[in-house]
Amino acid sequence: MASLSSATVTAPSFAAPARAAGSSRRATFRVRASLGRAAGTAAVAVAASALLAGGAMAQEVLLGANGGVLVFEPNEFAVKSGETITFKNNAGFPHNVVFDEDEVPSGVDASKISQEEYLNAPGETYSVTLTVPGTYSFYCEPHQGAGMVGKVTVN
Repeated sequence: MASLSSATVTAPSFAAPARAAGSSRRATFRVRASLGRAAGTAAVAVAASALLAGGAMAQEVLLGANGGVLVFEPNEFAVKSGETITFKNNAGFPHNVVFDEDEVPSGVDASKISQEEYLNAPGETYSVTLTVPGTYSFYCEPHQGAGMVGKVTVN
């Protein structure tokens, strides 16, 4: 059962027609709230919005660092199977996200999880959900030679 907390709130009373002028009576109210119920309701709301979003977002990856360096930020990270990775255009675009067909788990079609079309505008995103555990290498096609490469491990 949820625990109850209580507080006493004292508020000035308002003059009623029957009350004598100059009365300084105060009304006292007792407030009881179920903290457990409020926390439970908030948790349900958060979980529902994650489900409505189509899966839990595990990682945001910037395409291009704030200083203009051509990198994925972060360039190495891990996620759980089924979590969503969102790649977000940040600086030095256009960018894309190409998974290396020789460096993905066996049975994964790299072309189906890659975003080969360029993201051209600031803030544009590409999201992918990886479900097969293993290590995936990816790169930005126009900036691979500049070192814009990354790796994600799916657990």
